[in-house]
Amino acid sequence: MTAPPLVAENIHLAFGGLKVLDGASFSVRPGLVTGLIGPNGAGKTTMFNVLSGLIRPRSGGVTFLGRRIERERPHQIARRGLIRSFQIARGFPHLTVFEHLMVYGTRQPGERLGAAILNTVAARRREAELAERALAVAARLRLFQVIDNRVTALSGGQKKLLEIGRALMADPRMILFDEPAAGVNPTLAEEIGDQLLSLAREGLTILIVEHDMALIERICQRVVVMAQGRTLTEGSFDEVRANPEVQDAYLGGRR
Repeated sequence: MTAPPLVAENIHLAFGGLKVLDGASFSVRPGLVTGLIGPNGAGKTTMFNVLSGLIRPRSGGVTFLGRRIERERPHQIARRGLIRSFQIARGFPHLTVFEHLMVYGTRQPGERLGAAILNTVAARRREAELAERALAVAARLRLFQVIDNRVTALSGGQKKLLEIGRALMADPRMILFDEPAAGVNPTLAEEIGDQLLSLAREGLTILIVEHDMALIERICQRVVVMAQGRTLTEGSFDEVRANPEVQDAYLGGRR
């Protein structure tokens, strides 16, 4: 079997005397949409912060594509291809959708002072490549009609789609999506789910935190359940739903 691209092993983290992650461990299989679920306070977003380098764990390890990354900074992890979204999609208020996508394009020689002043051939070529890609990403996510609008003019759902576009512009090997359908209408939530399924079919590995269990059931081939900073179980949606520990911790009592 292909090795899991992401492994979190025995992660511990405390804020003061409060244990937030208490030995959580799980792995993510390649090319699938995996759901990370659990009740409020289970440690899901904190785990995302550890995986993406925003917080260093007290102990434990995170391995991405065969390399330990738990002590690396967020930009180093992102360069390795592990990209994340955030639950609240804000964006840069004075940039358009197109400019926002361009910012997240990788390997831009024009960002160096000398290349920017001289407007080198390499900088112009790469900018043209990224512009073509940004247009394609906007079309894919049905944002083309608002591509010249500022991010502040977008609806909440369009901002969520733009978060997906931002991640795609960053040359991801794997994406962590933090509640990509939170606060959007059911039609758009279904469209977001379809986009994530499409990306997985193209070979991208996805880990998603989401409270919409209908969405988790529809798009996730595997589900990891956390509670009180620990991993309770993992398996298919039907398997974890039938687990008595999950029913106690997540669904509010056995059924």
